[in-house]
Amino acid sequence: MSSLAAGTEFMRLSEVPEGATRGFELGGGEWPLRGFLVRIGDEVHAYLNRCPHAGRQLNFMPDRFLTQDGALIQCVAHGALFEKNTGECVAGPCAGESLRRIPVSIEAGVVVLAENLDLAALARPPW
Repeated sequence: MSSLAAGTEFMRLSEVPEGATRGFELGGGEWPLRGFLVRIGDEVHAYLNRCPHAGRQLNFMPDRFLTQDGALIQCVAHGALFEKNTGECVAGPCAGESLRRIPVSIEAGVVVLAENLDLAALARPPW
């Protein structure tokens, strides 16, 4: 599968508690692209689970993407810190760069893909 259609469902909004994150996989096969959702109030932001610094996954533990106080997204490999609502790196080796955003919306209590998504393009740098 090289693309996903707008309207593809990720999960119910209720599965992502306020201030929490949840990981998900895009596509299939041996190397599906991985991403995560961040909930801030009634908004949900989605990002590719790759640090722009070295292309590594941000987390070691499932659904653990935030700093201990929950204020920022953190890459556990090199300590980069990112804003939850923009994905911009505010500290660490990729300061000034951003996480790769995945467009999502909420429809009838379900987080869905907001536009068609080219998975092959997401698999290539920059992340």
